[in-house]
Amino acid sequence: MSNDAPVMLGMTLPDVAVWSERVTVALGQNPNAFSGPGTNTILLGTGRLRVLLDPGQGAEDYLPVLEQAMERCGCEGFQEIVLTHAHPDHIGGVRQVLDRFGDLKVSKRPWPGVDDPYDLELTPIDEGSIIATEGATLRALHTPGHAPDHLCFMLEEERALLSGDNVLGVGTTVIPTETGDLAKYMASLERLHSENPACIYPAHGPKIEEGKAKLDEYIAHRHQREQEIVAVLRNGDAGPMEIVKVVYANYPEALHPAACQSVTQHLLKLEREGRARHDGKDPILSVWSLC
Repeated sequence: MSNDAPVMLGMTLPDVAVWSERVTVALGQNPNAFSGPGTNTILLGTGRLRVLLDPGQGAEDYLPVLEQAMERCGCEGFQEIVLTHAHPDHIGGVRQVLDRFGDLKVSKRPWPGVDDPYDLELTPIDEGSIIATEGATLRALHTPGHAPDHLCFMLEEERALLSGDNVLGVGTTVIPTETGDLAKYMASLERLHSENPACIYPAHGPKIEEGKAKLDEYIAHRHQREQEIVAVLRNGDAGPMEIVKVVYANYPEALHPAACQSVTQHLLKLEREGRARHDGKDPILSVWSLC
């Protein structure tokens, strides 16, 4: 079991932060147990028109913060909006920004069915797509696992990684039970590690100064979690939430439902590897045992 529990629950961050000459952050004003202080909506570039990455979920008090960030970095408007993925705290604020700043190109990797309710005209991007603006060049990396449509971006001028939800400033990423995939997520972490990022700009939490070291930490953490889950099952059959209460005993109970999703993903991975099995149709409600 882990001896410490670094989490974003209760963390505060400034509404506006300048992370580099070409990276300014406007906090999405949507704090909760999952997003921590809120979504980092990121203004990229050095010119009059910037790229806006992940404009939050549409919180009522977000636009004044965005305008403060624009004033802070000398941005007068936006070239386009780019999205890492279609979770609500990333895509939900697009319409709000369009209503305020007018018609803008919105680029993301498609997720059929999930994108549709937002009724946006999306420009498809994918692995290898390049988005260029004055002072910033973004190269898209398809990094599924947290979400099937998830893209990270390398900011080429800084060799910096814009990690979306795949790497967080504090704590670890939830792998949703129904739409996540732990094996794909682990492969995505290895892919990001191979890019050797100098630093990481996450969608939640503070800037990560040592990019490759953080990825080493994330990969090791997932292997450790798997070992802890197997250790619990060696002591007897258990359901995912029972496992959470042991493995995440030092974490606030408010985070246990999210942890339960990630534990279930670990169990499903073990099942695919022939190392675990469960007794029911719904893996999150089942009792699990080692094979």
